[in-house]
Amino acid sequence: MSPSPAPFPYKLVATDLDGTLLRDDDTVSERTREALAAATAAGAVHIIVTGRAVPWTRHVLDDLGYQGIAVCGQGAQVYDAGAHRLLTSVTLDRQLAGLALAKLEAEVGPLALAASRDGVDGEVLFGPGYQVQEGLPAVYLKDTTEVWTAPLNKLYIQHPGLDDDELVQVARATVGSLVDVVMAGPGIVEILPLGLSKATGLSLAARRLGVKAAQTIAFGDMPNDIPMFGWAAHGVAMANAHAELKAVADEVTTSNQADGIAVVLERLLGAA
Repeated sequence: MSPSPAPFPYKLVATDLDGTLLRDDDTVSERTREALAAATAAGAVHIIVTGRAVPWTRHVLDDLGYQGIAVCGQGAQVYDAGAHRLLTSVTLDRQLAGLALAKLEAEVGPLALAASRDGVDGEVLFGPGYQVQEGLPAVYLKDTTEVWTAPLNKLYIQHPGLDDDELVQVARATVGSLVDVVMAGPGIVEILPLGLSKATGLSLAARRLGVKAAQTIAFGDMPNDIPMFGWAAHGVAMANAHAELKAVADEVTTSNQADGIAVVLERLLGAA
């Protein structure tokens, strides 16, 4: 008689969204859907952990039929997708952010600026010169002073001469004692409240679910996923991931285009 299979080893499957769960056309493959469904049937909870703020995430979750808790805005927002409501939200100190921005511009020159306003329906504001990703909702400003008139979750910055990695490096060196700076994707460098990360929001969500870090597997593709990998028991980088994330990952799977999440989950489920 063959021995009984071991149980699925994790209680929480945390996945980034862009470049990880989503393919390049913003869809989730049937294979990945089935693997996640099998993991949840085996007793795990799937939670999406994304840098996108709720207004940029909500429609994706609705399209996926996702009803659970999502961590949005780089950990600033814990969102109940089924109820369409925020459970927790952290805002950026606007005075401190303004000081950080002034110090950084004194070092590198003018920056293009965008900002994510707090709330389920918070607008994403774009100042002159900011290069916006196609397909994302945007409110364009002629005067960036409007950015500061309501609570914010984060700022986005772009520089005409520095690439993303260079901008993050100089920003951290210049204002890293005031705010956190992360690269969340190509052309997406963000200023966040000091100490905020995906790990912050994920730990809050996990506590609500009664799940511990030691019971968590996490999937991601960008440097903003590094704190989440540090928190989770096992971090899996996609083949398309940034080199900084691959360097701290426990393993590297195939790309988001090639069902990288499903490849790992199927292996774990096969052992279960």
